[in-house]
Amino acid sequence: MKNKSIIEEAEDIQRAAEMVRLGARMQMLEAETKLSRERLLKIYKEIRGMSPPKGMLPFSTDWFMTWQPNVHASLFMAFFSFFQTQTALKGLESILKAYHLYLDHIEAEDTEPVLSLTRAWTLVRFFDADLLQLAPCKTCGGKFVAHAYDPTHEFVCGLCNMPSRAGKTKRAAKAALATAG
Repeated sequence: MKNKSIIEEAEDIQRAAEMVRLGARMQMLEAETKLSRERLLKIYKEIRGMSPPKGMLPFSTDWFMTWQPNVHASLFMAFFSFFQTQTALKGLESILKAYHLYLDHIEAEDTEPVLSLTRAWTLVRFFDADLLQLAPCKTCGGKFVAHAYDPTHEFVCGLCNMPSRAGKTKRAAKAALATAG
């Protein structure tokens, strides 16, 4: 039996704690650390003060295709791609750095994050499994999340061809009332 390094275990605990603070689900924690489920549950409860949510993770690429999730997923993937290609960071470290940058950007825009850390992690896994790809918009040239193997030569993103109901959320209506009154 190989002895477990105390330093490696401490790094796993640090990573798990950061992921829990960012809202990771147990499935992500189990996949990305070598810690036991019991240890992860203790970390989760200590940080969040409650048990983790139960249930399976969503497994559908379609969620990323709707207007608002697509814009947020595409922004995250731009950050993630940057870290993958321009830095020495790989894997989980790239995901965490890209997610922090995503949250900073969302906060600067004074909007709510649409993408959870677990969704971002799942998104990267969909790319790794060749279920999703980045498609260039023929209008603006930006790269957006699209189904893998879909024809993309005529692709127009959700920002250049916004749906009629885009931005008509309860929050937007509340903000409009606040500025009018």
